[in-house]
Amino acid sequence: MPTLAPALRSVLRRQRALLATVSAAALAVVGLIALPGAATANTGSLTQVSSFGSNPGNLAMYEYAPAGLASGAPLVVALHGCTQTATDYYNDSGWAQLADQYGFAVVFPQTSSANNALSCFSWFDSTRDTRGNGEAASVKAMVDYATGQYHSDSKRVFVTGLSAGAGMTADLLADYPDVFAGGSIDSGLPAQCATSQSAASGCQQNNQNLTPAQWGDKVRGSDPGWTGPWPRVAIWQGTADYTVYPVNATELRDQWTNVWGISQTASGTQSLTGGTTESVYDDASGNPAVELYSISGMGHALAVNPGSASTQCGQTGAYFLNYICSSYYTAQFWGITGASPSPSPSASASASASPSPSASASPTYTPSCYTASNYAQVTAGRAHDVGGIAYANGSNAGLGLDNLFYTHTLEETAPGYYVIADSGCPA
Repeated sequence: MPTLAPALRSVLRRQRALLATVSAAALAVVGLIALPGAATANTGSLTQVSSFGSNPGNLAMYEYAPAGLASGAPLVVALHGCTQTATDYYNDSGWAQLADQYGFAVVFPQTSSANNALSCFSWFDSTRDTRGNGEAASVKAMVDYATGQYHSDSKRVFVTGLSAGAGMTADLLADYPDVFAGGSIDSGLPAQCATSQSAASGCQQNNQNLTPAQWGDKVRGSDPGWTGPWPRVAIWQGTADYTVYPVNATELRDQWTNVWGISQTASGTQSLTGGTTESVYDDASGNPAVELYSISGMGHALAVNPGSASTQCGQTGAYFLNYICSSYYTAQFWGITGASPSPSPSASASASASPSPSASASPTYTPSCYTASNYAQVTAGRAHDVGGIAYANGSNAGLGLDNLFYTHTLEETAPGYYVIADSGCPA
């Protein structure tokens, strides 16, 4: 799900899609469908709510809660990537698993091709991603419905998303700092980076050359008059992401540290599993306000780590890659795993932090082969478009015009890294 593609250019040329995903498995609804006006009794499966209030964004609401959920529990909102569905995110992101383990409810909003040709959340459209409007207003209505239904703690409502869902997450945090206590932006973009489809591709690929204060102003301008408290924000980014380039993580760091009024220099860093480097930015009280997780070699994806250990979660799939259970570390940062957020590593600890995983512990990967038109390769997130020319993600090998008439075979030799393999695949 991983790619954030916002706009199709035309039938033959499309601005690179923010998308993420692979063709999403059909919209199978897991669980019972709620009757109008009320959700069905929770049975431990994903459930659709057919009427949750005002819905100007034309979204569908799905929810999950463990049986016997106590009043006063947290609520998490989790947004899928382009061409994905709520079911995809429920199955693979790890949030349902963590809800069972730690006791909270999860809302999975779902958009559709009626809103965007690639079923992307409209993070780049100011008529849909601003306070009181469109999809943002629909998500807020879902939060109001779910907090009433589950008697959730209104001070512990959080939002997370991947790719286009991450772009919308950043916007929601800026739009509703009075609603969300924290957020997690996975392979996403800064709040209000783009305000039109034509500007979206530039945000995905290019440094916008804004100062931290200019980035911060985009958040402050989303809810004028709000002076805090601000949401605590986790940022996840793969270093080999050629759909949403790593510069976006730096810009997100600049944006949210500026909003918090803190330094862009990390209070501490440490190494985590899966080649992950965690950088922590403390508030004035010494508590983590912003955290940046950089995952070495990961492409455009949500990082998961299937398994039964307490720090593992999720399932691998298209745009769900096996590095680290990002959802677990995010939940820990938010303080909803039963413990306070981990203190920032000290400067001296950065050098002696837990070592990077050994080669034997590194994620294993079986090469995959894909033969398709350049247009289809770009749409699926295996290639990207620059000036109408398609380039393979990772290797940046030129494929020719981004259209339906040129076809290549791409081999994914590592997660998110593709090479041309027209002479035979696997090589």
